[in-house]
Amino acid sequence: MDLDTIREVSVARERADLGAVGGSCAVLAGGTYLFSEPHNQLDRLIDITALDWPAYTVVPDGLEIAATCTLSEFAGAVPGRELGAPVLREEWPGTRLFAQGCRALLASHKIWRTATVGGNVCLSLPAGGVLAALTALDGVALVWGRDGVDRRIPLREFILGPEENVLRPGEVLRSITVPTASLLAHTSFRKVALAPLGRSGSVVMGRRAAGGRCVVTITAATGRPVVLDFAEPPSEAEIDAMVAGIVPSLWFDDPHGAPDWRRHVTGVLAREVAGELRDGGRP
Repeated sequence: MDLDTIREVSVARERADLGAVGGSCAVLAGGTYLFSEPHNQLDRLIDITALDWPAYTVVPDGLEIAATCTLSEFAGAVPGRELGAPVLREEWPGTRLFAQGCRALLASHKIWRTATVGGNVCLSLPAGGVLAALTALDGVALVWGRDGVDRRIPLREFILGPEENVLRPGEVLRSITVPTASLLAHTSFRKVALAPLGRSGSVVMGRRAAGGRCVVTITAATGRPVVLDFAEPPSEAEIDAMVAGIVPSLWFDDPHGAPDWRRHVTGVLAREVAGELRDGGRP
């Protein structure tokens, strides 16, 4: 869709070029959402792709994923496959959730080559598959402020509701860092939709650390990610109790699933995920 209110598109080549972001000026990266519907409040775009952030950077505490990393690059991050530099390590089974999160999206491979990790996170939709995977892996967002001050925000605290997050005017998502402990974790994944190629009605992801600690993350069925923590692999009764304790208003309601259906299928999927975590998760 043409955005006929845009009067200027500028290219950011350094952080200082992002100073105008906010209000009538938006960030352009993949643009798959930006150009999908009218945004009459905008008159300027700042293209951040020329900043040339590497898709992946191995850092001392884990793996940093740039906001401009495409879904195709993200989905290719499976153990043993090389995506330029660095080579993602075979001993990081947690990266399995990267591709699974992308496949939970209703999107063609053409979209995968354009849409970005940052766009999926900042759009903050319940069915955001990349957002789901990074939240399930305890990702931490690095946010650049207009005043030059950085913020680091756990993704489990980043989303407030559908299309709502904690970003302030003028802030830009720079990257997401997945900690080493999550990369080393064994994982489990389940998804359900009303139609074979339909938008996800519920997505449940689990991870189990070496010490036995387990985390089960629910997305798509709820207005924001719900993260359930357990000191050890949960029993079916424990999972049922935690799902039943989710605030009723959090269950999402749209043409892709009614709240009561989402609550029921989430319970089924969560029990299956818990069962795999008790078995050690998938390598």
